[in-house]
Amino acid sequence: MTRPNLNDLSTFVAVADAASFTGAAAKLGLSTSAVSHTVRKLEAELGVRLLNRTTRSVTLTAAGERLMSGFAPMLNQLDEHLAALADLREKPAGNLRITSDEYAVETVLMPALAEVARDYPDIHVEIVVDYGLIDIVAERFDAGIRLGGIIAKDMIAMPISPEMQSIVVAAPSYMAGRPVPSVPADLMQHRCINLRLPTHGNIYAWEFERNGRAMEVNVNGPLVFNSLTPIYSAALRGLGYAYMPALLVREDLAAGRLIRVLEEWTPPYEGYHIYYPSRRQMMPAFRVLLDTLRRNRIAHC
Repeated sequence: MTRPNLNDLSTFVAVADAASFTGAAAKLGLSTSAVSHTVRKLEAELGVRLLNRTTRSVTLTAAGERLMSGFAPMLNQLDEHLAALADLREKPAGNLRITSDEYAVETVLMPALAEVARDYPDIHVEIVVDYGLIDIVAERFDAGIRLGGIIAKDMIAMPISPEMQSIVVAAPSYMAGRPVPSVPADLMQHRCINLRLPTHGNIYAWEFERNGRAMEVNVNGPLVFNSLTPIYSAALRGLGYAYMPALLVREDLAAGRLIRVLEEWTPPYEGYHIYYPSRRQMMPAFRVLLDTLRRNRIAHC
């Protein structure tokens, strides 16, 4: 059997990662037909089908799963060794993939990325918004950003933000003539704006705590979004109560555009951390991002 071309194998991995020929083509900067042709050629050389193709999905066959599980980690190691050569360059360079939730991207990552993009133009960063605690090694991410309390124990984690706080707010136009909630359960009698977690598909339960007593409330309401931005907009328009990061609505509270309720039920909690595998060699580009995030956190504490 002829040894497959490394580029062909990398193309297969890209299709498997994206579960899509179109998605892989966009990532690789190739046409969809070129990617499809490469995978068919690879399958012909290996003598096995690697992918199941339908009009709606692309999935791995048993042979594809075996090749993916064996080759993808090797490709990761190759990428790391090549990126490590950036130590010999005047400035670090390389590609980074980070998984983060939406709010962390806006408040923590974006200021650091602005600095990195300005000072290190050869560092390229891909951000994937995700709310679940995924396996960053299996999914080929260099790091993840999540709240400190939900990070896997076998990861190195570094705090990159101060403590966080999520609070319940509504516009004065909504609150006018309605009773103010005094306990979280009172929210069940109100219109609330819900968040559907994009990755898992379930509705996020609002979390509360007082005097060591924690609870979750599954609130009701006519509006559900999968992003904080439209929830914030809906709250400002008086469409119901919203559960929002305090920092995001700080100016609106000061200006009276939003009013906070249940203040004693929403204490601060551990902030965002960046986490990454302890056994992975740290690329110079990743070290630059870590140093920038660490410096920014110190400046804002």
